[in-house]
Amino acid sequence: MKKILITGGAGFIGSHLARHLLADPQNVLIITDNLQRGRMDADLTSLLERDKDRVRFIQADLTDKAAWDAFDTDVDHLYHLAAINGTKHFYKIPHEVLRINILTLMHALDWAGSLSKKPKVLFTSSNEAYAGGLSAFNQLPIPTPEQVPLVIEDVYNPRWTYASTKLIGEQFVIWYAKHHGFSAVIVRPHNFYGPRAGYDHVIPEFSERIMKRTEPFEIFGADDTRTFCYITDAVRAMQMIMDHPVTDGDEVHTFHIGDREEINIRGLAEKLFRSAGWTPSEIKIHPSPAGSVKRRLADISKTCSLIGWEPEVSLDHGLHLTYEWYVNNPKPESRA
Repeated sequence: MKKILITGGAGFIGSHLARHLLADPQNVLIITDNLQRGRMDADLTSLLERDKDRVRFIQADLTDKAAWDAFDTDVDHLYHLAAINGTKHFYKIPHEVLRINILTLMHALDWAGSLSKKPKVLFTSSNEAYAGGLSAFNQLPIPTPEQVPLVIEDVYNPRWTYASTKLIGEQFVIWYAKHHGFSAVIVRPHNFYGPRAGYDHVIPEFSERIMKRTEPFEIFGADDTRTFCYITDAVRAMQMIMDHPVTDGDEVHTFHIGDREEINIRGLAEKLFRSAGWTPSEIKIHPSPAGSVKRRLADISKTCSLIGWEPEVSLDHGLHLTYEWYVNNPKPESRA
């Protein structure tokens, strides 16, 4: 039996990770979330009901160090996902992004380090941690490997608050793991998408406007490029990284999780138009928001060669599955 704690487990990645891990009958899960952004919706409720003998949910504010006393002390793996994400939050509440993301991580590491049986820890960082390198140095390699310099482009731009917490978070993980003697890994997600991803990111926002047949159809940063990794591929990679013996021991490895298909934002919209069977008669192009990264493409060769993982879901198929989910689960205020 393997006992696993997932922080931020009611969120997009956390709920899919829980579902994936429960497919192994040897896994027992503790899911914790403050439900500030994660949701106790039908998907999560059904998961907790279906596997109630092997999964327990604890609502907790992980910025309160005392909250960690509620968790079992014999946990084998800790997936630390809890954080405020979403670009609109970076601009609206940057101080809370900094406070919550840093405090929850510090308490997680203090808790792991205090246990007699040390859990293995996975920290979800972000590609935002090095995204300033291209504009700062004009030499960020594409595809981008894990060992590039981590750069905060402008400390006065609130967009970079999230990236700052991930950059310093990586150092916290590396040096706390070394000091306390537990195994740890860092993953940098690259645009995970799929059902239940909220309503604030580009694919959910495009999907909602397509469903409403919004005209003109507005696109910000149409020429900016990204790769998009379907959520089932993403959580499978996380599990494989944690379970692989190469990530045991005192060396903290960093892994990119992403895909190889680079596409610009207009091309992404056009794929969704085809999936929905509708194309707007007018498309209105706007500049990217200040601080937006022009191009982002991860080098995932380390993850593939060292761990043996490969992305399996094509972008076309993943977008179709995602759009269909949003058709059946529209934004709450959009429901009749």
